[in-house]
Amino acid sequence: MSKKIIIAIDGFSSTGKSTIAKQLAKQLGYAYVDTGAMYRAVTFFAMQHNYVSADFLKEKELIENLKNISLKFKYNEKLKFSEMYLNDKNIEKEIRTMEVSRMVSKVAAISAVRRKLVEQQQEMGKDKGLVMDGRDIGTVVFPDAELKLFMTASAEKRATRRYKELLDKGDKVSFEEVLQNVQQRDHIDSTRKDSPLIQAEDAIEFDNSDMGLKEQFERILNITERYIAKA
Repeated sequence: MSKKIIIAIDGFSSTGKSTIAKQLAKQLGYAYVDTGAMYRAVTFFAMQHNYVSADFLKEKELIENLKNISLKFKYNEKLKFSEMYLNDKNIEKEIRTMEVSRMVSKVAAISAVRRKLVEQQQEMGKDKGLVMDGRDIGTVVFPDAELKLFMTASAEKRATRRYKELLDKGDKVSFEEVLQNVQQRDHIDSTRKDSPLIQAEDAIEFDNSDMGLKEQFERILNITERYIAKA
């Protein structure tokens, strides 16, 4: 039996990190953790309690109430993936909205929020056999991960994918609005002081601007199998 490893997938928003990570985890029989869902859940909590909006961020109040946030992933047998629960309530649909997307980078930049979630994420990986995606997995959460991938694509391609995804869900958004959100999140994620989005020195850059899902998965699976073989 081959040795289990940790696979860290980082990259910009809407590069398909979660889709690839889910496919990999399923193929390998590994656990999958979507750290973006965790930050979105904290953001949703902050929005519910009026700690964040387009005009303000009540950082002190949010930090004081982090103790009242319980996050769990629960596997949905019917859907075949784990859903995000906030204080025992399924919020998977609520955290994927454009409203949460607009606020999540602001909340994710708070050091106390990052500390709380990184601690939980590291605990999830102690037994290896894990695929985790996010912004700082290969640099902060698992700097010793056996395989690190950094996903990238042009802002326009990423906005097009996200726009179609939101339309399919019935959200009423414009392409310009989605593109602006993608560019804004890129800037905030890459320039924040705590754990900025940067490519780890030993990460493999993977530009999927002109690739379909099937080609992406086949290429990444090939890379993964090579790394598992030499672990």
